[in-house]
Amino acid sequence: KKDTKEVLLLNTPPTMPRPPHPNDPCIIAARRTPLCRARRGSLAAVPPSTLLAAALDGVLASVRCARTGRPLPFDGGLVQDVCVGNVLGPASGAVTCRMAQLSTRSSVAGGLDASVPLRTCNRQCASGLQAVADVCHAVWAGSISCGIGAGVESMSAHPMKSVTPPDVDWEVVKGAVGTGGRNEAMDCLIPMGRTSDNVCAEYGLNRTALDEFSVRSHARAHAASSSGAFDAEIVPVGDVSKDDGIRPNSSVDTLSQLKPVFSKEGLTTAGNSSQMTDGAAAVLIMSRQEANRQGLQILAVFRGFHACGVPPHLMGVGPAVAVPRVLDQVGWAVNDVDVYEINEAFASQATYCAEVIGIKEGEGKPNLNPLGGAIALGHPLGATGARMVATLVHELQRRGGARKGVVSMCIGTGMGAAAAFEIEAGSDVPTSKL
Repeated sequence: KKDTKEVLLLNTPPTMPRPPHPNDPCIIAARRTPLCRARRGSLAAVPPSTLLAAALDGVLASVRCARTGRPLPFDGGLVQDVCVGNVLGPASGAVTCRMAQLSTRSSVAGGLDASVPLRTCNRQCASGLQAVADVCHAVWAGSISCGIGAGVESMSAHPMKSVTPPDVDWEVVKGAVGTGGRNEAMDCLIPMGRTSDNVCAEYGLNRTALDEFSVRSHARAHAASSSGAFDAEIVPVGDVSKDDGIRPNSSVDTLSQLKPVFSKEGLTTAGNSSQMTDGAAAVLIMSRQEANRQGLQILAVFRGFHACGVPPHLMGVGPAVAVPRVLDQVGWAVNDVDVYEINEAFASQATYCAEVIGIKEGEGKPNLNPLGGAIALGHPLGATGARMVATLVHELQRRGGARKGVVSMCIGTGMGAAAAFEIEAGSDVPTSKL
């Protein structure tokens, strides 16, 4: 507890304008599939390759002209690397993703074909965000000028219960007790729901507050879906075009009747936890120089990324450490940020992190998960980070005048990750064209 507070009390510097640079990683397009409940939802029978192919095709079809704002045909051959986040897929998951790439409409038409390399990455719940950050870093370094950061997860095809135990020397690991008296190596095996209850107990959280947060997530997601706010980011998969995990009639009274799932004395229930979900997302990234050369509209600019470690038994506090550090890295104060997308793995960790970071809801336009989060939309592990980037950049564009956004999430085994994005003055896209 003390270590977390010490990090969070660091003063972040005032906002500093950053001059344009030819290698600035720019978000050109960001799309996702609908997010649907694992096993019971509309995408349960859809293979992960089809989900990823839909996201890749969707992002390449979303490129627009900087001058007119109209859609432009995009040559997938300009893409120099593809990185896909995936968590639960088997060892053949990289082959699945490569086959998905080579079955896209773009590949068949001659772009994004076998000449474009692909790899996968796994930083668990942050895999999609890590994929985006990896491509952005490659663009910034000048090793590529265009790439795609993506993520995919079918929790129907590969449920969490199918994960095999880690391959470790159990005698060594069980004896690895640290100076604080905890065996943090063994703590990596604590079920995620129990770590949520640990956060509740450690920081004195309130069950009612968790249920209220969950109801708000569903209400905001329902409002966003009903108003068409998600239309700019969703690409259909077959005839499926809507998220199907949102419960508009959710209420505190209903949620209060649910029993704790992971421990009798705990506060974590099925109602205040994220849903297991199927989905994919993709983000097209270009250097500023290449985007200008191609005459493409820029949605947002990547400003920074930070990943950190936290105690595994309190893994949910990851954003409480990662967000202040990325803010410090890019020179923003907490209140400089217009929209925060904090993954709702559990209401416990999301509410705790928001409070400790100092995120305050704005009047009229909330700045914390304004369109709902994983409690309502779901958490397809490998895709979540890329999905959140898509949601963030489109929401910033819709708001007009909103400039800065942060994406963050906790990570199993005790980590956190956060990334900062900015819309530059004069680059607003008319809402009708999103």
